[in-house]
Amino acid sequence: KLVGKDVYYKLIKGYTEKQWRKSAKDLPKEIITRLPVRFTYDNNYFNDKYQGIPIGGYTQIFEKLLYNIEVILNTDYLNNKEYWNSLSKNIIYTGPIDAFFGYKYGELEYKTTKFSHTRINDTDFQGTAIMNYTDINISHTRTIEHKHFENSNSNVTWVTWEFPEEYVPNKTEPYYPVNDEKNNNIYHQYKMLSKKLDNVYFGGRLGEYKYYDMDMVIESALNFTKTIN
Repeated sequence: KLVGKDVYYKLIKGYTEKQWRKSAKDLPKEIITRLPVRFTYDNNYFNDKYQGIPIGGYTQIFEKLLYNIEVILNTDYLNNKEYWNSLSKNIIYTGPIDAFFGYKYGELEYKTTKFSHTRINDTDFQGTAIMNYTDINISHTRTIEHKHFENSNSNVTWVTWEFPEEYVPNKTEPYYPVNDEKNNNIYHQYKMLSKKLDNVYFGGRLGEYKYYDMDMVIESALNFTKTIN
């Protein structure tokens, strides 16, 4: 209803079903509301006044945020929850909420993606940072040419292909919650369990089973810091 049949069938239906590996009629309508519909020549993805990539990328931001803070990698918190919980007064958990509770009410559904990175000996591959492929018969959903985020003058270019992939718990990495009625009902049960915990807080796409954009999850985290003692 937002865009009419021509745009729906050319740009939305095939791409959405390819990305989510489901029929569009089985997906919540809220998915499409993330994309602004305009009757102008403004081709920005969002309506925000300020949009961009941090100068120098995100790595240097996290290096500063985590300065003098111990970071332990390649460690599964869920394998030794009691030990990690004993180290701190409060725990902020950003992993899958169903895994935290041992899948007591069943597994939540997620969408995941496989990435293929390629170095190309050319100054340019596609002329833009992101190209989406809406045809359902093309296996990948989009290609990312990273140099265009910073207008690099490098003589080579790196391109990432993104392929939708079936999510398998403990084998593939969950990226996006599937917020249909069935999964939301399961999540609600886990949320009720989480409220019974005094010192464990759940956040992010996986912890809250919510389709956050980056700016939204940062805002949520900053607001959270104002409420915790």
